[in-house]
Order: sequence, then structure tokens, then C-alpha cells
Amino acid sequence: MTDLSLLQIILANLALLAGACLQGVAGYGIGTLAAPLLFLINPALVPAPLVLNATVLTVFMLLRNRAALQVREVRFAIGGGVGGTVLAWITLMLISPKGFELAFGVLILIGVALSVGGIRPALNARNSILAGAASTYMGTITAVGGPPIAMIYQNQKGPLVRANMSAFFLVASFFSLAALVAAGYLGQQELQLFAVTFPGVLTGFWLSGKLVNRMPFDGLRPLILAIAAVAGTAALARGLMSL
Repeated sequence: MTDLSLLQIILANLALLAGACLQGVAGYGIGTLAAPLLFLINPALVPAPLVLNATVLTVFMLLRNRAALQVREVRFAIGGGVGGTVLAWITLMLISPKGFELAFGVLILIGVALSVGGIRPALNARNSILAGAASTYMGTITAVGGPPIAMIYQNQKGPLVRANMSAFFLVASFFSLAALVAAGYLGQQELQLFAVTFPGVLTGFWLSGKLVNRMPFDGLRPLILAIAAVAGTAALARGLMSL
């Protein structure tokens, strides 16, 4: 396993705690908040260890919100996710470690731009397919797959958002894990990193149950996106300096 200091493990768990709590309240956010921070703590923590953590979190989310699930709406996004997975696998096979840092930074900033862009696409089959493809592509490479799929659910009610997005993320996570294994980005080291960081996710999910009707997500959103933008810019700068 990549050597992580005790401080790095603690910081990683805190980042995942905050991200899991956010996702438990809003339906998405563990990637947007935690992925850039984890990359700065230690690049080995993304994408595979975070995708593994997010997969388990979505199972918990889906069980909690299963009563609001509408499978017919999710199937189009899942279909788009197949195409996004293939493109992500091709990308991972072609880029070098230095190229990965660049791609990570660029995709993080694209995710932030999508979140603040004010675009409000309708929730229909075509947009669901496109959002599913973009979300799975970004989620496989960076573990930040929330912004594209969140765009088409931004006008829907909380329980529906949390249930449908959890169902999509669960299937998309398995697609992403398959692509990561095939590209050589998921092995014993990543499983060990997942094991030492999962307590943060478990604690964050538990905390979200206490805060789901109290936490002002809209008020926190600018701060979350600012953190992601700064960390994404830092990742991009690291990639450029390593060329």
C-alpha cells in the first residue's frame, strides 16, 4: 500500500465524512467535495478508493430512499453510462500518470463549471442519456460524476433526487469499477486504501440522517464549489509542472 501517514489517513477520513454527509443530504456531493481534497492529500486516494467508498455509500442511500425510486426515469441515464464507461476506459488506457493529473484537474474544473453554469436541461430521455454518459465518464476518471446527472434533477424534489440519483450512481459505480480494473487502476493497494478510509464514509452517512432536513445545502453549495475549484486548479498546476 502507498505509505500514508496517520495525519493523511485522518484528513482523508474527514474529507470523506464531509462528502458522505453532503451526499446523504443532497443526493450527490461525495465526489465533488472529497475527490479534489483527497487528490491533494495523496493522489493514490483517487479514483479507485473513492469510487469504492462511493459505491457502498450509494447502497446505503438507495436503501434509505427506496420508497421514492422511479426506475423508468433512471434507465436512460444508465444506458448512457455504458458509453461513458467505454470512453473512460479508453482514456485511462491511453494517458500516462502525468496525463492523469492533467485530466483530473481539467475534469474537476469542468464539473465546477457545470454546477455554476445555470443550465437547466429538462428531465427527458435524450438529456438523461447524455448526462449519464458524461457522469460515468467523469466519475470513472475523477470520482466526480455528480454535476452532469445533478443538472437534470435540479428541479425535482429531495426524496426523488436522492433515490433516483442513488440508483444511477450504484450502477454507474459498478461500470466505473469494471473500467478501472480493466485499465489497471484498481488492485490490492486501492482496496487497502478503501479499507482505511471507509470509516469516514460510514460516519458521514450516519450524520446525514440527523441533518437531512436541517442542513442548508444551498447555502453550503458556493463553499463546496470553491473548494473543488481551488483543488482542481492545484491538480491541474501539478500536472503542468510535471510535464
